[in-house]
Amino acid sequence: TTAPQALRQKFQAKAEAVSAVVRSVASPREALAYTVDLCDRKEACQLLPAGCTEPLSDKARDLCDLKAQKVIAAPGLPAAEREELERLCADRGLRLTDRPLREHLAGIDIGFTYADWGIADTGSLVIDSTSEDLRLATMVSEIHVALLPLSRLRATAYDLEGELGGLMRRTGNYTAFITGASRTADIERVLALGVHGPLELHILVWEDA
Repeated sequence: TTAPQALRQKFQAKAEAVSAVVRSVASPREALAYTVDLCDRKEACQLLPAGCTEPLSDKARDLCDLKAQKVIAAPGLPAAEREELERLCADRGLRLTDRPLREHLAGIDIGFTYADWGIADTGSLVIDSTSEDLRLATMVSEIHVALLPLSRLRATAYDLEGELGGLMRRTGNYTAFITGASRTADIERVLALGVHGPLELHILVWEDA
């Protein structure tokens, strides 16, 4: 069995090779503070920059008002962590969205999620994304921040055979393998980031082991 720190070093090297940012945190609370600080420092993503001064329906006005603040989506957090994130967002003038993300498919600055597992061999995250809100948070945000407990890091995908088999036997399962930020070279073979998903992936390795 490979030592946790050796796995972590390999995971970081592989993840950074595909443009992910990897940092260590001592607790979920530190991860939340990192996320809020990152959101505070980034430029707000733009949504409907024109037209918001015109007469609008209530729904359209609400959409424009959202971009008066930067927005963080963090579906599925434990209650105590969500309360902490709400407090941190309020202190920085950020908005923690509580609406279903299907109703908010643009203008999300950061999506924060837990990762279920990490794979050191490829620098990949594995996330049970059966929840639509969680799935969207990893796909439509400008930046995805994922918290990965070190104890959930495995050497290869083969080491997750049992866990993945259990997930895939569940009806309606959606398991995501995420390696680096979104990228494509479909357009004239020029590499572009963020076309099909987040521009940046930040992986916070929680040193729980």
